[in-house]
Amino acid sequence: MTFRDAAFLDDIAPGSAMTISVEADGGASLLIALVRSSAGEVFALDDECSHGRASLGDGDVDDRGGPGGDCAVECWKHGSRFDARTGRPLNLPATQPVATYPVRIAGEIVQVDADAPAMAG
Repeated sequence: MTFRDAAFLDDIAPGSAMTISVEADGGASLLIALVRSSAGEVFALDDECSHGRASLGDGDVDDRGGPGGDCAVECWKHGSRFDARTGRPLNLPATQPVATYPVRIAGEIVQVDADAPAMAG
């Protein structure tokens, strides 16, 4: 695992999302949506909605409950919601998941491992 600095934690307000660029091994840059729940948990998933070319980092965050509770990001273009933990679509029109990435917090820095994407089954 290679965690890379992605953003300052304070740059992502609780209950919001943002788009960042992270370099993967080999030098490729990936656009990733960072999602922060109202409880402060941070998740990373592919920035592009699997249904259409829209940024999930520009979407609304819908979360219910405290740590470990449901957290989803909604695509602003067509309304598909994705589970921020697994990348699974929660409603139509999206039917395909988006990749998620491991996240860790190092002090005030959010770090993402862009080399270890996981796809929801």
